[in-house]
Amino acid sequence: MEDISAAQVRAARGLLGWNRDRLVEASAVPKRTIVRFEDEVTSPRSTTIAAIRTALEAAGVEFVPENGSGAGVRLRK
Repeated sequence: MEDISAAQVRAARGLLGWNRDRLVEASAVPKRTIVRFEDEVTSPRSTTIAAIRTALEAAGVEFVPENGSGAGVRLRK
């Protein structure tokens, strides 16, 4: 599983129409950790990133890896 960026998490939440509280509920990651990650204050542990990624993917987000023009997100079809 590849790492995801703070920008990808923000974009994924936007696609889903989720606020940070909804991501907290879905991922069981403390809000403070999500805020600090999204604001690029800190880089969480790999297990925390995995929990965030799993929650967003379960909701229908697909993470697009770096392809020369940047990494991104999209909703699964």
